[in-house]
Amino acid sequence: MTVVNQLRNLSAAEEFFQFLGVAYDPAVLNVARLHILKRMGDYLRKNSLEHDDEEGVRQACRAHLERAYQDFVESSPMEQRVFKVHKEAIGMSPLVQINSAEGRG
Repeated sequence: MTVVNQLRNLSAAEEFFQFLGVAYDPAVLNVARLHILKRMGDYLRKNSLEHDDEEGVRQACRAHLERAYQDFVESSPMEQRVFKVHKEAIGMSPLVQINSAEGRG
C-alpha cells in the first residue's frame, strides 16, 4: 500500500503524526488539530508529490505536516484563518456576552 493510501486510512490527528514520525505537543494539537490537518492538505495540494520512491513521498508528507504544525505553534487558529468562517470573521464585531437569567425580573 502506498504512503498516500495509508494516509487516506488515518483519521485522528495523532495517527498522522505517529505515521509520519513527527513530534508534537498534545496541548498544541488539542487546540488546532483540524486546522493543522487542513493546512497540511493545502500544502499537499499546492506541491507535487511526484517522487521516484515511496520514501520520497513520505519525506514530503512529513515536511508538509511539520510546516503546518509549526504554523500553529507560532500563532493561533484565528490568526492563521485556515477555514472560511475565520476568513469571513475579519472586520466583524466581537460577540456580545449573553447574561444569565439571574437578576431578571
